[in-house]
Amino acid sequence: MISVLLADDQTMIRSALAALLTLETDIEVCGQAGTCAEAVAVARESQPDVVLLDVQMPAGGIDAEDGIAALPALHLGAPGAKVIVVTTFGRPGYLRRALEAGAIGFMVKDAPAERLIDGIRRAAAGLRVVDPELAVASLSMGPTPLSDKESEVLAAATGGRSTSDIAKALHLSEGTVRNYLSSAIGKLGARNRAEAVRAATDNGWL
Repeated sequence: MISVLLADDQTMIRSALAALLTLETDIEVCGQAGTCAEAVAVARESQPDVVLLDVQMPAGGIDAEDGIAALPALHLGAPGAKVIVVTTFGRPGYLRRALEAGAIGFMVKDAPAERLIDGIRRAAAGLRVVDPELAVASLSMGPTPLSDKESEVLAAATGGRSTSDIAKALHLSEGTVRNYLSSAIGKLGARNRAEAVRAATDNGWL
């Protein structure tokens, strides 16, 4: 049997996936999680063969802004687990981040059920599972143009936070924050910080 952990913050989606997978004679759901922290804890306890991991999940108490950022901790707790990132947002940047973080696969949630089930079996066998169109788009897009600090400051600007608030949160001077924001805006070809945040988010760089 292939044991699968479902990690998604939407209970309805987890329940639907669980119901779908129980119809397969060679797949069993060994656990469910709604936050990054829960995913790491349940993976450590159940040691699943495969983890279906959502991108946009709340941290839940660990230092991870999304599911992809939780991958190192998840692999540390369950080193044998093969992780497939499953997301609503088929963004090339997410794919690149997921694979660099150690995921074996990346699929979008509107993929046919048969493809998802086949992906679980392939992942359990150690084979990579990647949406072909996203793979092509990711290769053509290239890596993020932002530095680590630019990404950190731009992420902190999400939600329209003021320069002062960002500076306090990141323990930087306001002038330094403005410099990083200006640099990020220029690299992304945006007109302002809100547009830069949107562009970086759409490409999966934040």
